[in-house]
Amino acid sequence: MWRTSQFFLLIGIIGACADPIQKDDLIVLTYNIRHGEGTDGVFDLDRQARVILDSGADLVALQEVDVCTTRASGINQAEELARLTGMNVLFGEAIPYAGGSYGDAVLSKYPIESEMIWKLPAEPHHEDRVAVGILVTLPSGENVRFIGTHLDHTRDPSDRIRQARSIIEQAFPVGKQIPPTLLLGDLNAEPDSEPMRALLEFFDSAAPGGLPSFPSDKPSKAIDWVLYAPTDSWEILEVHTIDEPVASDHTPLRAVLRHKPPH
Repeated sequence: MWRTSQFFLLIGIIGACADPIQKDDLIVLTYNIRHGEGTDGVFDLDRQARVILDSGADLVALQEVDVCTTRASGINQAEELARLTGMNVLFGEAIPYAGGSYGDAVLSKYPIESEMIWKLPAEPHHEDRVAVGILVTLPSGENVRFIGTHLDHTRDPSDRIRQARSIIEQAFPVGKQIPPTLLLGDLNAEPDSEPMRALLEFFDSAAPGGLPSFPSDKPSKAIDWVLYAPTDSWEILEVHTIDEPVASDHTPLRAVLRHKPPH
């Protein structure tokens, strides 16, 4: 029996045959890599890099990235995944951890024009969180802002609500013109939760009802998201999870978006 993700992939392949990829189409991916450790207990960045490469992604948001921690044998996972995929990288530390750093990273096939690392609010007894953003230029010359994040994981949603609102405040400052923006990540928020309602006042979702992405062996919770703004700047061509039950405890979420330059 096929999984839902495989059904969406078939739809995407059929659609691609009828409507070829154009120069400003973007393939994006969000992937919680669980500090490089698979569900089999093996640390294998090569395996996770293959998932990224096979996806064809132009821009990738990574969560739970270890940089030079003892847990990850001192490896800078952000730099290593950039090397293995041939992409540019920006890492943002959420917390110091095990002799190194733990946080989020973004990968880009395009040169990084500018960088943004935003601290997000958290209660003193909770892990600090960040949003990591880059500005890139598409082949057409249009600028796109790409942001990855990982919201609080605790049962109480109060931090996630505050973090969602903080992202909105920093991404959409009053009176300033902003470029087309993509926000991807493990938001630890299911459809119709308060954090998602807050974000969807400013963003739309590539998969409005969410796609189950956790746990990776039998996905049942839709907590990984691809969001975009403004609505009239993007067309969604394809969205699906990738059937990879071992490399991490999350399945990657992949989307193909067509950027529509302003008229």
